[in-house]
Amino acid sequence: MRFALRFFAFAAALGSLIVVSGAMATGVLLWHLSGDLPDHAELARYEPAVTTRLHAADGRIIAEYARENRLYIPLAAIPQRIVAAFLSAEDRQFYEHNGIDPKGIGRALLANLATEAGRPQGASTITQQVAKNLLLSREQTYSRKIKEILLAFRIEEAFSKDRILELYLNEIYFGMGHYGIAAAALGYFDKSVHELSLAEIAYLAALPKGPNNYHPFRHPEAAIARRNWVLERMAANGYIRQDVADAAMEEALVVDPRSVSPHEAQAGYFAEEVRRELANRYGETALYEGGFSVRTTLDPKMQAAARRSLVDGLVRFDEARGWRGTEIRLASVEGDWGASLAELPALEDIDPWQLAVVLAVDAKGARVGLRPDRNAAGAVETVRRTGRIAARGIRWTGKSRASDILRVGDVVHVEPIKARSNEYRLRQVPEVSGALVALEPETGRIRAMVGGFSFSQNQFNRVTQAWRQPGSTFKALVYAAALDSGYTPSSLVLDAPLSIDQGPGQAPWSPGNHNGRYEGPSTLRMGLERSKNVMTVRLARDIGMPLVSDYARRLGVQDDLPPLLAMALGAGETTVLRMTAAYAMFVNGGRHIRPTLIEYIQDRHGKTIFRHDRRRCMGCAAPSWRNQSAPRPTGETEQVIDPLTAYQVTSLLEGVVERTLPRVFSGLDRPIAGKTGTTNDAKDLWFVGSTPELAVGVFLGYDRPRSLGRSAYGSVHAAPIVRAFLEQALTNRPQSAFRVPAGIKLVPVDPFTGIRSAPGAGAILEAFKPGTEPPAAETSPIAGSASTDIPAPETFAPPGPTYIR
Repeated sequence: MRFALRFFAFAAALGSLIVVSGAMATGVLLWHLSGDLPDHAELARYEPAVTTRLHAADGRIIAEYARENRLYIPLAAIPQRIVAAFLSAEDRQFYEHNGIDPKGIGRALLANLATEAGRPQGASTITQQVAKNLLLSREQTYSRKIKEILLAFRIEEAFSKDRILELYLNEIYFGMGHYGIAAAALGYFDKSVHELSLAEIAYLAALPKGPNNYHPFRHPEAAIARRNWVLERMAANGYIRQDVADAAMEEALVVDPRSVSPHEAQAGYFAEEVRRELANRYGETALYEGGFSVRTTLDPKMQAAARRSLVDGLVRFDEARGWRGTEIRLASVEGDWGASLAELPALEDIDPWQLAVVLAVDAKGARVGLRPDRNAAGAVETVRRTGRIAARGIRWTGKSRASDILRVGDVVHVEPIKARSNEYRLRQVPEVSGALVALEPETGRIRAMVGGFSFSQNQFNRVTQAWRQPGSTFKALVYAAALDSGYTPSSLVLDAPLSIDQGPGQAPWSPGNHNGRYEGPSTLRMGLERSKNVMTVRLARDIGMPLVSDYARRLGVQDDLPPLLAMALGAGETTVLRMTAAYAMFVNGGRHIRPTLIEYIQDRHGKTIFRHDRRRCMGCAAPSWRNQSAPRPTGETEQVIDPLTAYQVTSLLEGVVERTLPRVFSGLDRPIAGKTGTTNDAKDLWFVGSTPELAVGVFLGYDRPRSLGRSAYGSVHAAPIVRAFLEQALTNRPQSAFRVPAGIKLVPVDPFTGIRSAPGAGAILEAFKPGTEPPAAETSPIAGSASTDIPAPETFAPPGPTYIR
């Protein structure tokens, strides 16, 4: 008996020791595993990564940026049927348990012990799935499972059940790159959560268990079976009637994947510029995870017009230089040529151009096979479409027979001659590049930006990144500086050969007019309208290049322009955006503007964290109207040049368009002020101008600068692009005139002599500052001399060897 008592006592002590040791070991294990788990405070601050979305000025989405495509939606905004579907599919006892399902864990443990191979069962509750997402681990181990359970307990302590369910519905992965119910509804069905049918809701609820297993295109039968199982569970749990579930089961699974691409708004360059600005301002992590809502300044109608106008201009220039031939050929067009053609890379943003392969060539033209589309699953469509290139489709090449330029197997670009036509025009991607930007002179809002022929081909944005010589467009800045230095639009400047000594050992610099002709004393107006190089150099020499450099800085054209006289003729470098913004400042009265692509930015909570318009509005937040005056935004705007000077330059630039480009802008029927620019050897062609509503700049040139040809001029190639754009962009917009500032006196003068004259009979209304207008009977010694007698070349020796200080 004593032995038995001793044995049982020893056994009890040993058992206690084992239990205590086990408890201690378990405690140490739990302490070790919980060491790197987030605490309650971290959990309370947790916010999932959310997609940043870019909106056009009219609200439509033009781009999305995310590492996880997720749109966060509060639980209160999620329909109850969606909640019911997910509870039925994933965790029927969600609102009863404390974070884990002990029975489910036991069943899974026994099943895993009984099964040596295969994927382990998890038995995860919704809370555990949220914990798994927080852990950011997908490893199938017992240690991770224990961490998941521990974190589930902490989550239950930190959050309410509704908050946990909200996190789950916004965190869970649905496949095809979509996270969260809102993104999944858009991604699979192109619908908001409120527009989903019961069958669609059930399918989305089926996906978290295994998105790849229930892929709608790769495994449609399994997808429908799992969807129907969810419907059965919803009926069994009393959320819907059985007959409603049966009706939903009969519906076909129709998935309509949604994609958002800047190419759809023809805004690849615009969106990328915004993306870079956001990354520079807030960092890559905030851009791709912060869930910003960015309202941009993009006008989709103007953007489409800008792309169409620029592309037409580039193609027109390129096709005038002939057919260059094809670079890609298919080895054979026997059999399924469509599959081979579909594998070739294609530009995504040049619609309606299409890639095609030449299938046959005859005396009347060529038969081509069009690149087949891909379905939602990414597979090449089985339908093969063909078309024909007739004689008129190759007329621009200078050849009358297709066999002269095309061979069977050639891969080419084609464009339908008419919508839904089976006849196509041969196309080629232009070698020449270009850019167009349009912005509002009053606000700096960029309404359209096209940085090249195709963003898919080359992401280099020639609006903001290409530094090119602006040529004669820079002359407007020289004239602005001269008008602020005592000159008037009617001041006479000698247009005659000029030779400038550049110092010992260097040949004199002799600038000349582009046509080699000189007209003697001429008014400033005639000098700018006729783009007289020598007159511009004389002006810059007289007022001093440091002043011209200062005006370039003030107007944002060049931050540190070297004070060389050649710079007055546009020999420096700037961007299309900078030069266009400078011309906008002439139109808005000389006020500084900040060109912007972004109107405002809101964070994921709807708080505005950036706004382009920095003006303050006193009284705008008044709770009610009590006969007070309407509030007006106020704010200081830097005046970079005299508003009277700004209008004088605008008036001169109006004359440029009216008298040197009448054919280009005929029929536009609204005021426009602008200037062409053509650099040496025609390496850069420009036109920059403005209406009262829009400032527009266009540039053409090869990316590696080389001559565009002897017949290439800004007036011939760049100005027509601006005209085509304005015609489309300003359709149905009321006309307005350039604003004349107080103090300007409009006096009729002879534009050639600058002498006051009677209205009519060739006289123009010239803009003068107070006290500078010519008297009624002015005679000028220079104007009275014989203008046909060109003086001998004048020599001027500057203080320094090569520049004026």
